[in-house]
Amino acid sequence: MQIGEVAARTELSLRTIRHYEEARLVVPSARSQGGFRLYTEADVQRLMVIRRMKPLGFTLEEMRDLLDATDRLDAPGPREPAEREELLERVRGFERAAAQRVADLRVQLERAEDFAVTLRTRLEQTAPAATRA
Repeated sequence: MQIGEVAARTELSLRTIRHYEEARLVVPSARSQGGFRLYTEADVQRLMVIRRMKPLGFTLEEMRDLLDATDRLDAPGPREPAEREELLERVRGFERAAAQRVADLRVQLERAEDFAVTLRTRLEQTAPAATRA
């Protein structure tokens, strides 16, 4: 599929997808005869991983590290048990970091909601009776 379809499916801008390509996080699987980037379903899934990591504050280097670990785990062929365990532990580390960041975001959201309620209550208390009806 071409970059426009990928952008629509991932809800990422063309510019963002190109940025991730420049950062070597995703590489188009092929190019058309006209030079257009062509992506596979695997490329779309890779971009979705990146998109999910971004709001959790993971850096491009951390994204690259996780993608490298999952690529190596998914690669065909035998894997030494020690190497496999090392890769799995890297992925587990990202899972733990993601869970902690989600918990932190929940706290932030709760505080933001409390603040919005505080403001709403304040406005309701100070608004003239005629505007409250």
